[in-house]
Amino acid sequence: MAHVSESKKACAVNPLKMSSPLGAAYAFMGLQSCMPVMHGSQGCTSFGLVLLVRHFKEAIPLQTTAMNEVTTIMGGYDNIEKAILNIRQRAKPALIAICSTGLTETKGDDVEGYLELIRKKHPELADTALVYVSTPDYVGAFQDGWAAAVNALMKTLPEPDRAKVPGRVAVLPGAHLTPGDLEELREIIESFGLTPVIAPDVSGSLDGHIPDDWLGTTLGGTPLADLKALGTAQHCLAIGEQMRVAATTLQTRCGVPFTLFDRLTGLTATDAFVQKLAELSGRPVPAKWRRQRSQLVDAMLDGHFHFGNQRVALAAEPDLLWAAGSFLTEMGAELAVCVTTTPSPVLARMPSNEVVIGDLEDFEMAAKAAGCDLLMTHSHGRMAAERLGKPLFRLGIPTFDRIGNSHRCMVGYRGTRNFVYEVGNVFMDQIHHHHPDDWPLPALSLAAAQGRVADAMPAVAHVSAEIPRARPQETSLQGASS
Repeated sequence: MAHVSESKKACAVNPLKMSSPLGAAYAFMGLQSCMPVMHGSQGCTSFGLVLLVRHFKEAIPLQTTAMNEVTTIMGGYDNIEKAILNIRQRAKPALIAICSTGLTETKGDDVEGYLELIRKKHPELADTALVYVSTPDYVGAFQDGWAAAVNALMKTLPEPDRAKVPGRVAVLPGAHLTPGDLEELREIIESFGLTPVIAPDVSGSLDGHIPDDWLGTTLGGTPLADLKALGTAQHCLAIGEQMRVAATTLQTRCGVPFTLFDRLTGLTATDAFVQKLAELSGRPVPAKWRRQRSQLVDAMLDGHFHFGNQRVALAAEPDLLWAAGSFLTEMGAELAVCVTTTPSPVLARMPSNEVVIGDLEDFEMAAKAAGCDLLMTHSHGRMAAERLGKPLFRLGIPTFDRIGNSHRCMVGYRGTRNFVYEVGNVFMDQIHHHHPDDWPLPALSLAAAQGRVADAMPAVAHVSAEIPRARPQETSLQGASS
């Protein structure tokens, strides 16, 4: 059991966490033909837009209600109305998803009431779904915003009292899963003959593909029809503790039972997931996954020599912290420092002495005091790694100084195996390689190597080739006398 504490500093230095509305907007980007909207100032939206563009290296659809000083005081009804009408006219999305910001939450805008008035006033909006989620900047972090957005979708869109479809499985992934992770999960689930409906599905919208035609909305993701049909799933698989509330909402609304997996990185975690799929489908585990399991065991055997007794400093969102940290300790590493962004039930179960809810300054200072061998966090930790002279393994959002972030995978047997290789290779790079200074030459040899011949000359310049030996006659005489 870890002791969970919160940093009491007056301000954050080199912040670790990202805002709740950005997490909600990211979740809405996993829906097909959707336009996420931040109800706030242009600066809030621009900051989040730039961050996601730098991470994914893709065009990000994100709009704003462009609140200013006057509209903030008077209320944002007009701005929301204009934004919805303009978006519908220009982009023609199937869904407009609105998340609040600290500015409008402080004012206290009744956005849900605004949306009811707008629908009554504009019947032409009947073909466009509208979803709103409250995500003030000053409450929670990135994964809290994602969780709130998914919960809002579960409250609003799935249609209750629909017949269950055999073999259909709802999948509610957490914000810590990459598009590459979701592609891996879809492949695993489909191999059992099941039909997964992933919501939200960023693997369809942010996987780095080139569309045939330009669209002003998201380029893929979960269709609106599939969101409405989530109640027809025979079971729900929730990935990450953050998805517990949304899965409970879907169960209450549509009667879909769920199983929560707090992580899918690791041998035992993936075994439990595969076993559940075998139970739901009634099929044996395909040979492909048995083969990959064997490969993972071999990778763990090869890598544990390099993980053992390594001290790691880890900073990430709670579910990502739990998934990566738990597996690192299973490989023999020690979690010397754990820093996260927001409270979560999984923090008390972390395999470390303490978990600090803080920033990257707390992370750097603790890593220095603990003498950590490796730092693991997103790209904003690169300055700390440089100052401490330690390697940095980039993990989470934003990772803006690397490419291919959409396709990184660390779930399932294959993803866990890749994680072992990537981290293990970083550890191997830190192994000391011998050089001439490790074996210092004697003074005479060093003098000779430096060309100081006089200093290198031995005390005896000439040694006779004649070796004195005892004469046979002397030996026989000595024997006779004795």
